[in-house]
Amino acid sequence: MSQNAVEHPLWDALLEDLKEASTLARLTEIRDKYLSRQRGLLTLEMRRLGELPRERRPEAGRVLNQLKQNIESELDRRQKELSALRREAQLQSESLDVTLPGYRLPHGGIHPIHKIQKEMENVLVGMGFTIVTGPEIETDYYNFEALNIPEGHPARDDQDTFYLTGGMLLRTHTSPVQIHIMEAQQPPLRIAVPGRVFRRDSVDATHSPMFHQLEVLVVGEGISMAHLKGALEVFLKRMFSSETRLRFRPSFFPFVEPGAEVDMSCIFCEGDGCRVCKKSGWIELGGAGMVHPRVLEKVGYDTERFTGFAWGMGIDRLALTRYQVDDLRLFFENDIRFLRQF
Repeated sequence: MSQNAVEHPLWDALLEDLKEASTLARLTEIRDKYLSRQRGLLTLEMRRLGELPRERRPEAGRVLNQLKQNIESELDRRQKELSALRREAQLQSESLDVTLPGYRLPHGGIHPIHKIQKEMENVLVGMGFTIVTGPEIETDYYNFEALNIPEGHPARDDQDTFYLTGGMLLRTHTSPVQIHIMEAQQPPLRIAVPGRVFRRDSVDATHSPMFHQLEVLVVGEGISMAHLKGALEVFLKRMFSSETRLRFRPSFFPFVEPGAEVDMSCIFCEGDGCRVCKKSGWIELGGAGMVHPRVLEKVGYDTERFTGFAWGMGIDRLALTRYQVDDLRLFFENDIRFLRQF
């Protein structure tokens, strides 16, 4: 003890009480007994100072203040001792057995959509394509005008496109990236553009206002529909099966001419008809076609010398097909029970 010597019955009583204070709970009781603001013994003693003769009050007050300091110091010292003893006992009872196996922590996984996207990218890189990305916030020029989508086209309507301030918008497809790349580079080009796109779609089992696309562009001398069909066949066979078949259905897209809808033979029933392909034997993939000469002219390419083809498909839709999931919303709700299956 380092307290200044003080003689008082309360000090002697405290030391006796501390002899049997073997727990922190008991020490708290002793602290309250002497220092409680309402009924503490020292507190009551200080309140009686006013009953003493005036000449005795200063010395009695000095003694009580010193006593309070000594009591607080002794209680704090004892609390540190008991805390150390409890910590040591806890360490003894909870010692670590390094020979026991550790706890297995749950591992994260690759999201099924990202997994499909990386698989598509790897196949295309193996075919000689370069993976490129571009801004998700675009101008009207890159999203529509440069892609031969005229004013008044339904795709430009407020009900289909998210317009922002300052003439900007959220891109509705990945095709604007093609324009950026073609403006910066001369043919030959062989690029693939994956990314998020945005449209004013109502959320349901097959639609979302944000989804993922992958688009492919090839520009060079002598490029034809035969090259488009051949590249698509190689891609699909590497993605799915060597038995996968391809078919084109004539269709119209402003930025290609001629254009086509692309279907592949059902990977589950091999064309015989099943629930996934709705008994048709075919699964719709997306659109394709030869790049429209007006698009090439917009970026300054010589249309007499260069031609190109492009195709695009929804990564989310492909994930629905591959994993036989019947509700697109499951991919975006982040339910760990669902995501752990992939």
